[in-house]
Amino acid sequence: MPNPVLRRVPRAEMTPRLQAEYDSALQLRDDATLQQVGANAPELMAWYRDEFYAKLFYGGRVDVRSKELLRYRLSMAHGCAFCNKGNRVAAAKAGVTAEQLVHILDENHTVFSARDRAVLLVAEQIVMTNLHGSMTPALHALLAPHFDDAQIFELGMVAGILTGMAKFIFVYDLVEKEAHCPIVPLHEVDEVVPLHDADEVVTPGR
Repeated sequence: MPNPVLRRVPRAEMTPRLQAEYDSALQLRDDATLQQVGANAPELMAWYRDEFYAKLFYGGRVDVRSKELLRYRLSMAHGCAFCNKGNRVAAAKAGVTAEQLVHILDENHTVFSARDRAVLLVAEQIVMTNLHGSMTPALHALLAPHFDDAQIFELGMVAGILTGMAKFIFVYDLVEKEAHCPIVPLHEVDEVVPLHDADEVVTPGR
């Protein structure tokens, strides 16, 4: 379970809105650490819900199903157990099939249309473990039959914000992680390899 350094705000001290979000998180995701710590700055939690989610993710130019597909691909690749529990349900409600959810990390599977495949490839370029991601002419050509450039820009911004948030909540230890989550505190790594002529260390496979 998460063990954040920042204070967990008791439910009784939360705003009514955060109390409702706390209850919902516990019911859907089995944990509400993010809401407890986020309650230290309720205006930031409101901004994330009202500006990013309400206006961009569930509004914007791109259909919600495509963005749910994008989000679930990212959370699965990032290994956010907290995110996956809710994102799986939301994606299904938006029209992503059970078979597509199972094969979300394989954009070449036959369950995906060419449009879906292009969306998943955007996620693959922006996922935090891909340090060489690029919006290449080839990727743009795959997206262009299904999205205009404004929509392609939106897909990238949504993926970028979600990826940045994933890094933040992992670093601050606000969510339950899957075993394959790439963000591992140095003190939890079994083996480190010293760099020559430097005080830094690198972890195997990073």
